[in-house]
Amino acid sequence: MAQVSVTIDDKTYRMACDEGQEEHLLGLAEQLDGYIRHLKGSFGEIGDHRLSVMAGIMVMDELSDTKERLGKLEAEIASLKNERDSAEKKAHAAGGAIAGDISRLAERVQAIAKKLDG
Repeated sequence: MAQVSVTIDDKTYRMACDEGQEEHLLGLAEQLDGYIRHLKGSFGEIGDHRLSVMAGIMVMDELSDTKERLGKLEAEIASLKNERDSAEKKAHAAGGAIAGDISRLAERVQAIAKKLDG
């Protein structure tokens, strides 16, 4: 287990994380620090606990929006896959019909060629 020191609101916290996740954890702490600094800039010193709760709510709001967008994108992907599958079936059916038409035309050309030879 790796150890990382993160700084949030000018306070340093020592945290554990999986090996290789140190940079990720530092980035997350930096984002949270950004939320708290933004809130401090907007509301002033309103207490660490309240700032943490407000930052948490901001993060959850962003997560909620992201989940909603993801759901819409997943629905769009499913719809596009259905359209693709339908188009593939139509193309396959059309390909079979075209092959049949070509076969019949080839038979007609052979019949005409026999008449011309005979």
